[in-house]
Amino acid sequence: MESPVVTEPHIRLLIVDDHPAVRKGLTSLLNNEPDMEVIAAVGSGEEAVAAARTTTPDVVLMDVSMPGMGGIEATRQLASAHPGLRVVMLTSFGGHKRLHTALENGAVGYLVKDATPQEILRTLRYVARF
Repeated sequence: MESPVVTEPHIRLLIVDDHPAVRKGLTSLLNNEPDMEVIAAVGSGEEAVAAARTTTPDVVLMDVSMPGMGGIEATRQLASAHPGLRVVMLTSFGGHKRLHTALENGAVGYLVKDATPQEILRTLRYVARF
């Protein structure tokens, strides 16, 4: 009888940012981790809502400011449609009133874009556990 294969907990991630270089950099960073997989990387709130329906992420890393549907509205829609989904806001600056609004609309935390790779990984692993 063969032993079952034991795998590390796997965190399925959706990256949402209107800047292609940011999406590519985050995807590269996260896909290099054995316990993480970027299942989609999109450039708008509208695309995030659609992608979450078809890809079932565990955690969404969501840019606050995007053209069209911004991160706060996308977070509100995601929290309503997917109650267990964890959304972490991504912003160029912390302490902004919009971050407070994002938390009121379902986000579980935020990261500033100048966070170190270790801070990003630690935060995503933390929120994936609760």
